[in-house]
Amino acid sequence: MTRLAILSDIHGNMTALRVVLEDMSALKIDRVVVAGDVVNWGPHNVEVIQRVVDEGWAVIRGNQELYLLDQDTERAPVEWNSFTIARWTRQQLGLRWLNVIAVWPDSLSLRFPDAPTMRVVHGSPRSHFEGIFPATTDEEIASILEGVQEQTVVAAHTHLPLDRQSGPWHIINPGAVGMPVQGRMEATYLILDGDWTGWHATLRRVPFSAEPVLRDFGALHFAEACGVTGDLLLEEYRTARLRVAPFLSWRRQLDGEPDNEPDSVLLSRFLSEIDPWDYTPVHYHVYK
Repeated sequence: MTRLAILSDIHGNMTALRVVLEDMSALKIDRVVVAGDVVNWGPHNVEVIQRVVDEGWAVIRGNQELYLLDQDTERAPVEWNSFTIARWTRQQLGLRWLNVIAVWPDSLSLRFPDAPTMRVVHGSPRSHFEGIFPATTDEEIASILEGVQEQTVVAAHTHLPLDRQSGPWHIINPGAVGMPVQGRMEATYLILDGDWTGWHATLRRVPFSAEPVLRDFGALHFAEACGVTGDLLLEEYRTARLRVAPFLSWRRQLDGEPDNEPDSVLLSRFLSEIDPWDYTPVHYHVYK
């Protein structure tokens, strides 16, 4: 039997990664695989990528790594060039670590001698930005995974743990190490035990404190550098809930009002007057 630890969405949060490392230390794991979003949206990007590389873990790029590599290039959509957090993270990492990320693969096909093959992607085989959610229908999954020969698929990105059979595919999501969105400050990851009967998943939930993360953000003057998006991200760490996406959704519905009010005023209105749950994507309503 082969035992794997599957991590994803560490997001530059060394505080959360440390508690996962401690939890894993007693579990006799053969290999660790990281399904993307190693860095960005956390205060400890250099420490996290250094640890992942030093451990020799298998790792793929996620959408956050694409933001970092493609911002200010002809590959990026125009709006990416205004992403303040990605720009801040790029300055943290510098060219040395960006060049390391540049040679990471976008997916993996795992072939252990005693277990079925497994495909590892960040979002889906079609896109780092496409998630497979608990409410995604079997018909939608059949379209998303069309042509995938491996019958076990690890797909991350959503930050929502998943262990589901859909048609011929066993789909597994480890959740998020560094950015919980379920209202509990927990780092989640998976232990997969594989033999010729298949891969058997055990979800691990490890509590961590957001206080050191917020303190380290403060020491780096993160909110001042990243503006409204930075303030909203800090709210995500305080609440373990989505805040950036609901704010953007609310703002789009203001019928031109944002042109008349500065971002700081809109942020104050959002935090004081709006229930973010009303603008949270419906796929995340399963965890109210």
